Amino acid sequence: MEEYNVKFKKKFGQNFLKDKSTIEKIVNTCKITKKDLVIEVGPGGGIPTKELAKLAKKVLSYEIDEDLKNELDNKLSDFSNVEVLYQDFLKSNIKKDIEKEQYDNIYFISNVPYYITTPIINKLTDSNINFKKITIMVQKEVADRLSSLPGNREYGSITVLLNYYYDIKKEFFVSREEFIPKPNVDSEVISLKEKKDKLYLKDKEYFKKIVRDSFQFKRKNIKNNLKKYNLDEVLRVLEKYNYDLSVRAEQLDYSIFIELSNELC
Repeated sequence: MEEYNVKFKKKFGQNFLKDKSTIEKIVNTCKITKKDLVIEVGPGGGIPTKELAKLAKKVLSYEIDEDLKNELDNKLSDFSNVEVLYQDFLKSNIKKDIEKEQYDNIYFISNVPYYITTPIINKLTDSNINFKKITIMVQKEVADRLSSLPGNREYGSITVLLNYYYDIKKEFFVSREEFIPKPNVDSEVISLKEKKDKLYLKDKEYFKKIVRDSFQFKRKNIKNNLKKYNLDEVLRVLEKYNYDLSVRAEQLDYSIFIELSNELC
C-alpha cells in the first residue's frame, strides 16, 4: 500500500490511489518508450508520476495545489525527467509548454479530479495536439457515458463529439476502496485513441454547435431542438437512414451528425 504524507483537500478532488498494481495497470495501457513525452494532471503524491518517469523520456505534470510541493519533491527526487508545473491545467497553454520538447509520441495519462473531467477532455480535444493515446481515470458513470452507443440513456453530446476524434475503450474497473480518502463513487479507466480515418468534416465548430443543439433538451426530438435550422435539409439527411424529425438525438450515430453538419454548414 502506498503512503502519502499530505493533507487531502476536497476542493481539489484529491483522492489518491493506494494500490501500486493499479497504478502500473494504468501506465501499461500505453506503450511508453524513452523517446516519448507524457502529460499528467494532478500528480497528487507522485506515485503514478514515478511509474511514468521510469518509462518516458519526459513527464510534464500539472498540479494546482502548491502545498503538495514538498511531498512531490521528496517522491520525485530521483527523477530528473519530471517537471511539475504548479498551475491550473485548464488555464495553461499546452502547446507553449511543450514547444521546447523533443519526442516521438505524446501521451496523456492521468487520474484527473472528477469535477473537471469534461473540461479537461474538451481542452485536450481542442488543443490540436496529436496525442498517441489518452488514458484517463474517470467516475464510472462518466465512463459509461463516454463509451455509450446510440439508443442508450447515457449517450449524449460529449459521446458524439468524442467519437469523431477517438476510438473509445473501457480499460478496467477501479473500486472506490482503492483510494485514500475513499470517494463516494467507483471509477473506470478509459482510453481515447485517435481515429486513423476520420470522416470528412467541413467545419468542426459548426459540428460542435449542431451536436450540442441537438441534445439541448434530451426529452425533445430533433424537430424541436433544431427548429432554428433548415428542417427540410435535416429531414432529407435523416430519411437516408430511415429516421424522421420525431427522432431523438440519442438514437443517432455520430456519423449522421457529421453529415447533418456538412449539409447544413
